[in-house]
Amino acid sequence: MESETPDTGSEVTENAAEAQYSPDELENSGQQAGGSKADVNLDLVLDIPVDVSLRVGSTDISIRDLVSLVEGSVVALDTDAGEPMDVLVNGTLIAHGEIVVVDNRFGVRLTDVVSATERIENLN
Repeated sequence: MESETPDTGSEVTENAAEAQYSPDELENSGQQAGGSKADVNLDLVLDIPVDVSLRVGSTDISIRDLVSLVEGSVVALDTDAGEPMDVLVNGTLIAHGEIVVVDNRFGVRLTDVVSATERIENLN
């Protein structure tokens, strides 16, 4: 006699696809629908390393000009000297900031943090 067992694999896949949140839901202090902020356990992700980079500016350059660069060459960027630079985490813009020097080391002072809604909109 054969017993029928439900295919739980497809149910899990369907539920995972439904687990998407709108920017408004994410904006509400990180709370998920039906849950509270205290229910979220961030200990699982706090030690995951991420790549933080600063984008000072960019420019378009031909390969001919690129291969002719030598020590001392100057490449003009499209960003003005007084403009804040972009702070990226794993390639995603999260803030704008300015360079500071702390104990003879460079650092960045965040001047504007991009909201969760803007980060999600920029993913597309």
